[in-house]
Amino acid sequence: MNILILGGGGREHSLAWAVKQNPKCDRLIVAPGNAGIAMIADCADINILDGGAVATFAEENAIDFVIVGPEAPLAAGVADRLRDAGLLVFGPSQEAAQLEASKSFTKAVCDASGAPTAAYAHFTDADAARAYIRDQGAPIVVKADGLAAGKGVIVAMTEAEALAAIDDMFDGSFGDAGAEVVIEEFMDGEEASFFVLCDGNTILPIGTAQDHKRAHDGDTGPNTGGMGAYSPAPVMTDDITQKALTEIVQPTIDEMRKRGTPFQGVLFCGLMIKDGQPRLVEYNVRFGDPECQCLMMRLGGQVLDLMQACAEERLSEMQVSWADDHALTIVMAAKGYPGTYEKGTVIKGLDSQPQDSFRMVFHAGTAEKDGKITASGGRVLNVTARGATLAQAHEQAYAMAQRIDWEDGFYRSDIGWRAL
Repeated sequence: MNILILGGGGREHSLAWAVKQNPKCDRLIVAPGNAGIAMIADCADINILDGGAVATFAEENAIDFVIVGPEAPLAAGVADRLRDAGLLVFGPSQEAAQLEASKSFTKAVCDASGAPTAAYAHFTDADAARAYIRDQGAPIVVKADGLAAGKGVIVAMTEAEALAAIDDMFDGSFGDAGAEVVIEEFMDGEEASFFVLCDGNTILPIGTAQDHKRAHDGDTGPNTGGMGAYSPAPVMTDDITQKALTEIVQPTIDEMRKRGTPFQGVLFCGLMIKDGQPRLVEYNVRFGDPECQCLMMRLGGQVLDLMQACAEERLSEMQVSWADDHALTIVMAAKGYPGTYEKGTVIKGLDSQPQDSFRMVFHAGTAEKDGKITASGGRVLNVTARGATLAQAHEQAYAMAQRIDWEDGFYRSDIGWRAL
């Protein structure tokens, strides 16, 4: 098969790495890719938000299967455009992608399907939103309704913080995403990420993970897109996993089908677990980043078979072959992230890193300049290792991270601390 992966981050590097291991994969192209991806696949400079351009490229390159990595092309309807062109695609339609692209849409689906989630209210007017916050008090959660690249959620511990978040959102800090807001009750407990493939009818769980959102050790500092992750998530016991499937995921998939917008792709369920009961925090309609890196390290080449079966609506024939193992990924970010940071700094020490099915450095925001690897984003590298135990994976990953010579970068020293 000739395969095209859309995206250029750590998630797409890990997807490309896993897909490449499957003997079905003949030619692999990633658009736009990055410096690390370029070592294992061809990279193409095309606008992945332009469905027509992607469809033309796929036709010219005899592509058999397109895997959409990030959420933005899905929300822009790229998967629909590709399907209209007769291509096999992994990723939901624009309508179904609203499960991530609109918080209020997801809440309406939860209401209709009875899926347990936080109580909420939806606002298009700042004054009404402020009045609601004053009435409810804090802690409270304020969310930009649309896509905000993982940054549009403020967990406000004080009323003043919540009101400031309303000001920021309606003043355009999150662009169009903040033109509407959803305000939710604060849920406490332990968070976990649960990944389920769906082909419109059948659902197939493919793994759990926990990530670390805060920038610094001890879960302090600003929220980020994720500073590290590990898989599996110990809090996701068999009982809780089953509850999440029967009370949250299946009712959602049934409701989507009822609405005439069946969901096909990976459903990333952010869950809050308390007293043995999972509740939905949010849905994403693509693999999490950096959770994907841990999942790909554990799943390997079978991922291509699973995604293909999902796209061909024959998921009922498949089962996941799990090893009894653990994986952990450390995000190396540019100093200053998630605020302002410098681009173009040189990263050394990558040549000596191991590259095998137990240890990989996945590139997230890198470029090659004059034969050197440079940082081109905020989250730059994902140092990932797999082991028989989480402690073993942790030891391997941190040994790798310490060998990377990048004085303009930083990483947390406590990834996996909850489980360890």
